[in-house]
Amino acid sequence: MTVKTLAIAADHGGVELKSAIITALQERGIEVFDLGTNGPASVDYPDYAQAVAKSIVDGKAEAGILVCGSGIGMSIAANRFPEVRAALVHDRLSAELCRMHNNANVLCLGARLLGDATALDCVDAFISTEFEGGRHEGRIAKMS
Repeated sequence: MTVKTLAIAADHGGVELKSAIITALQERGIEVFDLGTNGPASVDYPDYAQAVAKSIVDGKAEAGILVCGSGIGMSIAANRFPEVRAALVHDRLSAELCRMHNNANVLCLGARLLGDATALDCVDAFISTEFEGGRHEGRIAKMS
């Protein structure tokens, strides 16, 4: 995926990892829209998943990244939007496959489950892997 604009958000459990991801993305020349949260105060992850999903639906961002403690809540909340294919990943291979086979446009990460190096490797795979198309296109169409 050739990404020029990306929306990112986290709940209180993912703030620190979100900051590391933003730095890595900006170093690659990607325009990043930071949609919060930015501190340790408890917040509701569905609000942040919705913000990223709406940025994609409205065409403001081409892709998104969501971070919470486990990544599970964010992925459930983001997938409520028909235009979003959010994938919770735990390693580089799952990040590559979510792009190649599922054309995922939102990457979900669990800050309490992944170290920074693994998370950044997942981000790299997500933004650098293309959708294969072919036999996968019909399957993706059934989800839209």
